[in-house]
Amino acid sequence: MRAAYVALALGVTSVLWVGATVAAGSAIAGTMDDVRARGKLICGVSEGLPGFSEKDDSGVWRGFDVDFCKAVAAAALGDTARVEYLPLSADVRFGALSDRRIDLLSRNSTWTMSRDLVLGLEFAGINYFDGQGFLVPALFGATSPLQLNGARICVISGTTTESNAAAFFQKSNLKVTFLEFAERSAARTAYAAGKCDVFTGDRSALAAERSLLSTPQDHVILRDVISKEPLGPATRKDDPKWTGLVRWTLFALINAEELGLNSRSVVTTHRQLGMELAAPAARALGLSGDWLINVIAGVGNYAEIFERNLGQDTPLELSRGMNALWKEGGLLYAPPMQ
Repeated sequence: MRAAYVALALGVTSVLWVGATVAAGSAIAGTMDDVRARGKLICGVSEGLPGFSEKDDSGVWRGFDVDFCKAVAAAALGDTARVEYLPLSADVRFGALSDRRIDLLSRNSTWTMSRDLVLGLEFAGINYFDGQGFLVPALFGATSPLQLNGARICVISGTTTESNAAAFFQKSNLKVTFLEFAERSAARTAYAAGKCDVFTGDRSALAAERSLLSTPQDHVILRDVISKEPLGPATRKDDPKWTGLVRWTLFALINAEELGLNSRSVVTTHRQLGMELAAPAARALGLSGDWLINVIAGVGNYAEIFERNLGQDTPLELSRGMNALWKEGGLLYAPPMQ
């Protein structure tokens, strides 16, 4: 009935546009409805990367990417505990999202044009600015990747690291050999055993791998960065409203830090501000009015998540660097929430 009315008023083209909109809305409703019907979010994470996603000794998932899964669960379901974690290797992570085995991919994945346009994925934003580097034994005395001619280099298959490194060494007229591994643990074992001279990957991932070596202090991450690696959560491209929920959950974490909202103040002195900031998304996405309070109270703001999992007081000992807020000299920037 509505389509016929629009056809008379606006013409056939408008009918097609309305039809496409309705179809897209149906796809989105399915994602949210599925999450709510089963009572939990299914979140794809790495198979075990310290600081980002790993099981602790009690079998509980923890990490930066895990906390983002919890944040989305808090926004959608009001409870950070209502998450099922599915560990995925780099080779299968995007297929699991496309095949609807997971609702959200929160797994240190780089946003690239081919992944964005070819795989049917939507990157909701950037939650960690990274770059590719090189982990080497301190005994080598190397201070630059330009000193790695002839090296055997461990890489993880299904990532951008090998092509980045190959292009870098080719441009520098250096010859290296790559050894591919499907699992990070296998690559780390090979590196620790001396089967590889170098381990390359995102610098944050290398910090995680170094923390697992028997003597982390005997290995250094070279200062040089050879690529841009904007990491962030991904959803399916046919789910704009679900992507909107994930995107604004991320932006809420960043804005909360900037505005001074943290896990304590959001339920006490700043509760009213939290409710006001949450209102537009609550109306547009059908969320509860206190969704933002549930998110920040459940996992903290961006700074709290970073420091708890990756910061200077953790085994990774990472500084904020590029991941500091824009007004503090970093790249972290989110649109306003009003």
